[in-house]
Amino acid sequence: MNTTFELARVIRPHILTLTPYSSARDEYTGKVGVFLDANENPLGSAAAGAYNRYPDPYQSAIKEKLAPIKGVRPEQIFLGNGSDEAIDLLVRAACVPGHDRLLIMPPTYGMYEVSAAINDVAITKVPLTPDFHIDTPAVLAALTPETKIVWVCSPNNPSGNLVQREAIQTLLENFAGLVVVDEAYIDFTDTESWTRQLDQYPNLVVLQTFSKAWGLAGLRLGMGFASAELIRILNKIKPPYNISGPTQELLLAALDGEAAKNAMVQEILHEREVLRTTLEGLSLVKEVHPSDANFLLVRFEDAPAVMEYLLGEKIIVRDRSKVVLCDGCLRITVGTSDENQTLVEALKKIQQNSVIA
Repeated sequence: MNTTFELARVIRPHILTLTPYSSARDEYTGKVGVFLDANENPLGSAAAGAYNRYPDPYQSAIKEKLAPIKGVRPEQIFLGNGSDEAIDLLVRAACVPGHDRLLIMPPTYGMYEVSAAINDVAITKVPLTPDFHIDTPAVLAALTPETKIVWVCSPNNPSGNLVQREAIQTLLENFAGLVVVDEAYIDFTDTESWTRQLDQYPNLVVLQTFSKAWGLAGLRLGMGFASAELIRILNKIKPPYNISGPTQELLLAALDGEAAKNAMVQEILHEREVLRTTLEGLSLVKEVHPSDANFLLVRFEDAPAVMEYLLGEKIIVRDRSKVVLCDGCLRITVGTSDENQTLVEALKKIQQNSVIA
């Protein structure tokens, strides 16, 4: 158990004492009444549907429904406009611009660095090992009193692998700041989420998303899980109505479709293995990295040329060849069976005709 972590020492002092904006729906949370408090249009909406009233600023109905699915308490949930909103809010809550630091382990999700840059927060980079695992001694050695957040992406993007659980535990037990475990791809693994450890580690934050396994990328909904105390701080500094009413309605309905989500995950996992096996049999493929996500990191002899040819065929993958430890690699999302076959046929054409020679 971490005995050195104190949230009050991590959060910026003025954030702790900040008086948040009080919206009309903070002052009256009832659903019935004559609403003359929020300067809304009482006549209705120009669009079809009733959208003239502001939504619940804290998404209470969603959190009550989501909590048992995730094995947490409603007060441990933050909902944001994608996980990116939670990432930005964490940086703003904890890091004094021009003074504090955060630590990332490349190759990793790019928004950690972008959010730091936007907020004028310095970045310490400790690369993952060549097999994309945490270099625990190097990370511990790089921590300073100014380091407020350590970002861990697991399964990692773009490599696709789960990082060592024992390494994350070591960070939680030896770092007096926030350890944020980004589990955007956790649904594609059979490992237990770190949300189960929230009560054990007060410095743990877990991020997840509805964009991947749930198939709701267009709704832009991310989840943050942490201590109730930290969630209150995030709610204090977020925009008052950060999740729209229609989005909340759609998500409430989607939460009844967990079985459908699980079925889609199983189909994606099946297609991932078919695609992996097929790619490994192609001579222009040098390596297919092990994946616990819904994508494969694939090393090619000439990745930029393969990328250019695929784009010409309107097959869009992600060029990661300039990213640290990913030399020669393209990141390929697992598609439908037909989409994957289209990709494979294009790669076979490259082999047969030497079209990129």
